[in-house]
Amino acid sequence: MKIIVTGGAGFIGSALIKLILAETSDTVINVDKLTYAGCLETLEPVAGNNRYIFEKADIADRAAMERIFSEHQPDAIMHLAAESHVDRSIHGAADFVQTNLVGTFILLEVARAYFNALPDDRKQGFRFHHISTDEVFGDLEPDAHPFTEETPYHPSSPYSATKAGSDHLVRAWGRTYGLPIVVTNCSNNYGPYQFPEKLIPRIIRNALEGRPLPVYGDGSQIRDWLYVEDHARALHLVLTRGELGSTYNIGGKNEKKNIEVVHQICDLLNELRPVADHDYRSLITFVTDRPGHDRRYAIDCSKIGSELGWEPRETFSTGLRQTVQWYLDNDDWVAMICARQEKQDQFL
Repeated sequence: MKIIVTGGAGFIGSALIKLILAETSDTVINVDKLTYAGCLETLEPVAGNNRYIFEKADIADRAAMERIFSEHQPDAIMHLAAESHVDRSIHGAADFVQTNLVGTFILLEVARAYFNALPDDRKQGFRFHHISTDEVFGDLEPDAHPFTEETPYHPSSPYSATKAGSDHLVRAWGRTYGLPIVVTNCSNNYGPYQFPEKLIPRIIRNALEGRPLPVYGDGSQIRDWLYVEDHARALHLVLTRGELGSTYNIGGKNEKKNIEVVHQICDLLNELRPVADHDYRSLITFVTDRPGHDRRYAIDCSKIGSELGWEPRETFSTGLRQTVQWYLDNDDWVAMICARQEKQDQFL
């Protein structure tokens, strides 16, 4: 197949592209406008692969999308391009509306026109796979059953609201126009190459620099953690074997309180990069909670397990150890990304 991956220079997208090129004979067209969180250096190992093509373009640019579809004649779209950081959405929602809603609309319209013009034999294999988040479901009570594919949407932040809206657009284009779609909603991803504004790499970075480790509120917010390479395997499985029109939840089966995650990172750093004058846990600092902060997310991923045979390979302990070790071994990458981003704004 020829697969367009939008947002392929991002954290999840780059892991997906590397998996596809390593484990299949497919060709990947990476469409990314390279915002602050996009990093082509992550894809240097595959840059010379003749089955990898990079297109710098904004999914909200209709002319660019029409050109890319016309030139590359894809068999599938895997749509990951999104503004994704909750704090940024609270401080400036406009970019989230533009990319997550308008961009998805443009991509759907271009994909629909392209699909309608395909010969019947190619229509049979075409897929539009939309990748979303568990945050669209909103807050989950401590004793409630984890989110299923039938859980009603109740987004809390501008980020999750725009992702919920994009999910609805994709499903509407499937039902109204007959576009062959599949949707996945995943839990919190972590692993190598994650942008340093996210919780796990930010805690690692701050700890190594001897800075405070900020924890929102009392740290009792619960998230389900999914190792990024497990997620990439699940995404490709859904694309190739998922039922058209269906939604699949993808979770790591690792519910953890934020403070537990921070403690585990500190303990790993105490083991792998000890310092003489303090325990990393002493750097933990509780800060004012984020507005509208959801208390718990948890994913029931039994559907993808029973229908497609997917299970996460990494536990949180094994995945976190690999992640921490990777950041210890790749401090040059972290420094490069942070320096580049800090030239654009002073968010971190």
